[in-house]
Amino acid sequence: MHERAGSDVGDGELSEMLSPSLFGARRLVVIASAQDLKAAMIESVTELMRAPAEDVCLVLLHPGGAKGKALLAAARSAKALEISCARLTRSDERLSFVRSEVRRAGGSITPDAAALVLDAVGSDLRELSMAAVQLVGDSGGPVDAAIVAEYHRGRAEVSGFAVADRAVLGDVAGALETLRWALSVGVPHVVIADALADGVRTITRVTAAGRGNPYELAQQLGMPPWKVKRALSQVRGWSEPGLRRALMVVADLNADVKGVAVDPGYALERAIGRLREARAA
Repeated sequence: MHERAGSDVGDGELSEMLSPSLFGARRLVVIASAQDLKAAMIESVTELMRAPAEDVCLVLLHPGGAKGKALLAAARSAKALEISCARLTRSDERLSFVRSEVRRAGGSITPDAAALVLDAVGSDLRELSMAAVQLVGDSGGPVDAAIVAEYHRGRAEVSGFAVADRAVLGDVAGALETLRWALSVGVPHVVIADALADGVRTITRVTAAGRGNPYELAQQLGMPPWKVKRALSQVRGWSEPGLRRALMVVADLNADVKGVAVDPGYALERAIGRLREARAA
């Protein structure tokens, strides 16, 4: 197997990888970021696709943009197998992907375990797929939170919204743990403060709109449906006075992380505690 980025492939190297083998060995050639191949190399790849060698399998990874569009056109003209992979941008989409990969591997996974896989592995779909297959193989089928924690102890990615999701539910311990990890991997204080403010404002707007169909509320409020659904799951426990207090908390926090507070990290921790108090009001 030969795997190269398009920008790193030299003309001589490409010819060598794509030439038939004298010894009949089968080869897999994967070119990531194929849109970055030089024009001369695109001609070589196009010729191979028109008259493919029996022992060479070529895989081109292309983001689908305008750059390198001629290569895509050539591949389609040669009737190459095309697999479209839509970008998954939302957390719920990646959760569904993890669950489907576990099922494809012949296993099952609990909702909390799927969330832990995302926390530990990150958002790269290939890595998530490999992790899902590994977990099914090691567990014998059923995957729960304990198994995920045993194999994946770290957290690869964390965002300000992960902190906010725990904070608005009153989960102080979980929010503080996520906050400290976010700060340790370089998430800016201002970004986390903005996520907390967005979480409170969203719950406030959804609460004011009243209960209803999430899609109708989303259209009414000008929000994506997934955001409304998440807010509807978070409104329980909040009262109108509590939300007023929470809005003041995030307003103060905005000033604190932009220079008012001596220690913006402590300001974030204090705000999480104050949101818990507001929710209980």
